[in-house]
Amino acid sequence: MDSTHEPKSLSTNLFYLFLLLSTNLLTLFLSSTFYSSSCSLNPISTTTTFTKSSSRSTNGFDGTGNPDTPQAAIDLPSEFLAFSSGQVLPLGFNANFNSDTFHPSVGQACTRFPDELSRFMTYKVNGSCPDDELSAQKLLLKGCEPLPRRRCRPAAQPDYVEPYPLPTSLWTTPPNSSVVWTAYTCKDYTCLINRKKTQKGFDDCKDCFDLQGRESKRWASRQIIEGSLDFTIDEVLAAKNPGTIRIGLDIGGGVATFAVRMRERNISIVTTSMNLNGPFNNFIASRGVVPLYISISQRLPFFDNTLDIVHSMHVLSNWIPSTLLHFLMFDIYRVLRPGGLFWLDHFFCVEDQFLDVYKPLIESIGFIKLKWVVGKKLDRGAELREMYLSALLEKPLKNSW
Repeated sequence: MDSTHEPKSLSTNLFYLFLLLSTNLLTLFLSSTFYSSSCSLNPISTTTTFTKSSSRSTNGFDGTGNPDTPQAAIDLPSEFLAFSSGQVLPLGFNANFNSDTFHPSVGQACTRFPDELSRFMTYKVNGSCPDDELSAQKLLLKGCEPLPRRRCRPAAQPDYVEPYPLPTSLWTTPPNSSVVWTAYTCKDYTCLINRKKTQKGFDDCKDCFDLQGRESKRWASRQIIEGSLDFTIDEVLAAKNPGTIRIGLDIGGGVATFAVRMRERNISIVTTSMNLNGPFNNFIASRGVVPLYISISQRLPFFDNTLDIVHSMHVLSNWIPSTLLHFLMFDIYRVLRPGGLFWLDHFFCVEDQFLDVYKPLIESIGFIKLKWVVGKKLDRGAELREMYLSALLEKPLKNSW
C-alpha cells in the first residue's frame, strides 16, 4: 500500500518546490524594479503633495527625481520638491525611523510664500548660490525655518583671510574680508563701529560691534550691588557649586560678549543671533565662539535636561506674543538639566502687563526663584510705566518633572 502512493508524494513535493522558487524569483524581480533607484542621488518618490513649477532633466545630478509628483493647488520650485520629498532609504526599513522613507525637515510656513521660496530655491545645481542673504533671512523669519537645504556653494569673499588666533580674537575686530556685505547698510566694520554716532534710526544692537565701547564693560563688573538689575557673572555662578556650570546657551546674544566672558571662565556658551542689518553670526565666529543662526520661533536644538545655564538679555520681552513666549519658556526649562540656571536679564514690559501677564506666565513654568529684581525704566519718562525684570531662576534639582 505504501509503495503505490510514493510516486504521487514525490510529484507533489516537486510541485510545491517549483511554486516556492517561482514566488521568490517574482518577489526579487518586483523589489529590484521598484527600489533600484534608491542608491542614486535622486530616488523616485510619490509622497510629495505639490506640483513642480518647472521641469528639469531627471538624468544626472541636477534633476528632481520626482517625475510622478501629484497635482496640487500651488506651484513650488523643483529644487524644493527634490529636497523635501520623502526619500526611500537605500537599505530599506529602518527601525530607528520606523519607516523605509526619510522625510527631510523643512519649515511648515515655507509653502505659504511660494514666490519667496521660488527665488530662494532657483539656482544652478552644483554651482554658486545667489547672493541672497537678506531675502533668505526674511523668508526664515516668516516661519520658513529651517530653510530647505540647497545644492550650491554660498557667497563668500574672494580675498578671505584666516581669523585672528585665540585669545587675540576675543576682543579684536575681525578683518572686513570675513564678511559678504551685500545685505547690510554698512559695508565695513568701521561703519558698524561708528553707526550709533553717524546713523539715525533704529538698528538692533546698534553699538554692539564697538568692542572698545560699551561691550568692553558688559558683565565685566565684579562688584555685587544688592537690588541691582545688573547681576554679575560671578554673582550668578556663585549660586551653584564651583565647576558645575560648564555649558550653556545665550538666546539673542548680540555679538556674543556674554559667551566671551564665560569662555574666560572656562564655560562654553553657544549664542543664537540673527543678522539684522549686521553680520552678527560672522562676527561671533570670528571672535572664536559658536554662533547658532536660529530665530526665537525655532525649537531649541538641544536634548532634554542637558544644559547648565541659559541666558537671555533684552530679546525676551513684551514684543513676543504671550503664547509663543510661554512655549519658549517651557523649551528653556526642557533643555536645562535639573539644577540648571535660567538668567532672565532685563526683561522689558510695562507695569500692567507684568502683573497681569508676565509674572504669572513665568511663575507657571516651575522654576525656583533665586533672585527676582524689578526696576523702573525711566529714560523715556516715568509716565510710560516701563519696567525691567532681572531674575535668576533654577530648575528644581529633584522632582523637576
